[in-house]
Amino acid sequence: MEYLDLNISNFQDTSIGSYGTTNGLGPPTPSSPSPLQNFPAFPEAETTFSTSTEFSPHKSWKSLSPDVFFSSSDYVLFYVHSQLILAASDNQFHSLITHPCDSVIAVPDPSQILDVILRQLYNTPPRQFSASLEVLISAVERLPFYGISIKKSVVAHSPLHSSLLSYAPIFPIEVYTLAAKHDLLDLAIPVSSHLLSFDLFSLAEERTKEMGAIYLRKLLFLHVGRIEALKNLLRQTPHPHAPTDSCSFGDQRYLTRAWALASAYIAFDARPGFLESSLNPLVDKVECTLCKEGLKNCIKNIVAQWSQVKASTSLRTSSPPPPLSFSSFKMF
Repeated sequence: MEYLDLNISNFQDTSIGSYGTTNGLGPPTPSSPSPLQNFPAFPEAETTFSTSTEFSPHKSWKSLSPDVFFSSSDYVLFYVHSQLILAASDNQFHSLITHPCDSVIAVPDPSQILDVILRQLYNTPPRQFSASLEVLISAVERLPFYGISIKKSVVAHSPLHSSLLSYAPIFPIEVYTLAAKHDLLDLAIPVSSHLLSFDLFSLAEERTKEMGAIYLRKLLFLHVGRIEALKNLLRQTPHPHAPTDSCSFGDQRYLTRAWALASAYIAFDARPGFLESSLNPLVDKVECTLCKEGLKNCIKNIVAQWSQVKASTSLRTSSPPPPLSFSSFKMF
């Protein structure tokens, strides 16, 4: 990596916004090293620099002041602590941190990605993350480059885990693919509950390759178990009532046959909200008041039980689901 000497005596800090802009590198605090060099392909003198608000010269960690300067590829400065960075990295942050270090260290990643990586290392609360899913995924993919373990970083309740999980309701397959690719079971399990209505036929070949055989199998069994649970629920036919002058046991067989046909249709195409929309029309076609009441109660019970099945269905093992009964249902 090339280094370039830099005279900072005439620069004045004019920080604003999330990243404070400055026409130079602002004078360091007394406890920080003097930023002198280490910018590959350094821009023209008029180039504007920025300073991260989160990782400013006043950033404190265990009552220590920053002792290392990072500059992202888009020339945003991050003031950090070498002790913390080196403790998390097994390759000295890609051999970028050396001692003594009296220079600005150029990091070959843009500020958004570097910001996410550093916030993870500093265990910044997830509510302070504002990165897009694309940036979060890119940051995760870059962790090994800096000698940081993905599996040790993206664990339950960590900043990265919580931030990725916040995107699961909107981008479940994208987050699941990332979890599958790096065997992040703590992330894959909660994300999987958002994939119950995902159309498996829409999976691109490239995405299945990223997932790998094990997690693709888990996803397939998740859907198989869901359908089996639904089929089991639909076997609960409306209870017959005592025969009356207007509705004999023979008349009630019509309702049983209609229920069986509707159930087969639902199990074949179990889309979200399809259960009620397929079964409720049967109520309007039944003339007997007692049959109608029994049918309504049956639909109500099945819908309630199905909502519990959906809420409890998640990815836990790769074993195929056994024959299911609702009382003992557990997909994985």
